Amino acid sequence: MKIIVPMAGRGSRLRPHTLTIPKPLIPIAGKPIVHRLVEDIAGVINQEIEEIAFIIHESFGKQVEEDLIAIAEKLGSKGRIYYQNEALGTAHAIMCAKDSMSGPIVVAYADTLFRADFALDTSADSVIWVKQVEDPSAFGVVQLNGNNQIVDFVEKPKEFVSDLAIIGIYYFKSGETLRSELQYLLDNNVVKGGEYQLTDGLENMKQKGMKFVPGKVDEWMDCGNKEVTVDTNSRMLRFLHNDGVNMVSASARIENSTIIPPCFIGDDVVLINSTVGPNVSLGRATHLTNTTIKNSLVQTHAHIKNADLDNAMIGNHAAFDGNFKAVSIGDYSVLE
Repeated sequence: MKIIVPMAGRGSRLRPHTLTIPKPLIPIAGKPIVHRLVEDIAGVINQEIEEIAFIIHESFGKQVEEDLIAIAEKLGSKGRIYYQNEALGTAHAIMCAKDSMSGPIVVAYADTLFRADFALDTSADSVIWVKQVEDPSAFGVVQLNGNNQIVDFVEKPKEFVSDLAIIGIYYFKSGETLRSELQYLLDNNVVKGGEYQLTDGLENMKQKGMKFVPGKVDEWMDCGNKEVTVDTNSRMLRFLHNDGVNMVSASARIENSTIIPPCFIGDDVVLINSTVGPNVSLGRATHLTNTTIKNSLVQTHAHIKNADLDNAMIGNHAAFDGNFKAVSIGDYSVLE
């Protein structure tokens, strides 16, 4: 099994946090989004992951590439880097990794996280992962027949056809078949809005009689902007806490401070006269002094003092001293 992760977009809606690193490397409960994503996919498919192919923009740089390779290696897989330097659509992005499209594959977009406990139907030609939603008009949805097979894909339906939203993770029994269908789109310039779309390839496969079935996830968490990313961090912390995961590093120094779980406290964090939690992630070597913080995500090496924070997101190496509450401070910013 291989996993293909298109992630060439920088993540403009999450600026300033994505000005220095791409969105999929933003940490959620102490791990980068993309690390949690591929880890959870591996748990669902319950098969050996031979290779993880990351499709990035060449401008991301060598450090990002090394970080991604390291993520794959932590899962016992080979990491491979491909480039998409033009935003030409989902089908084009996937085809940038066409050399990895062989055998069974999972395609997963790196701006979403999930919790799921379903058995992957490897007899199907494709499994499209979905989540039941209250307002399907805001999503692309799948329509099912009486045999629980997908018979249609509908983008943002104005009238109700289904409440099963596509979350952006797909299993294909044959990577070669998907590659052939997407190559057809590129060769024949089949575009919508100037972009090559994966859904056009899926529609062609369905018309040829291939079997598509849904894989229903229990939780679907977005990381599109600051507000939903902070919320996703809080939700993931609660899940991990309920699973009994220890999220407080033994190397943290805690002086006259209180931690209200669930919280992630990274290596070498220092807490002095502070109250942390609930729902807070503090990255490696972050220092808090005289601070109360809850429902917030702080990355690495930040220094925060004299603060009362709620619904905050603070970047790497940032310094904050003040009385603001709901803040979003990018890497290396200083507010004193």
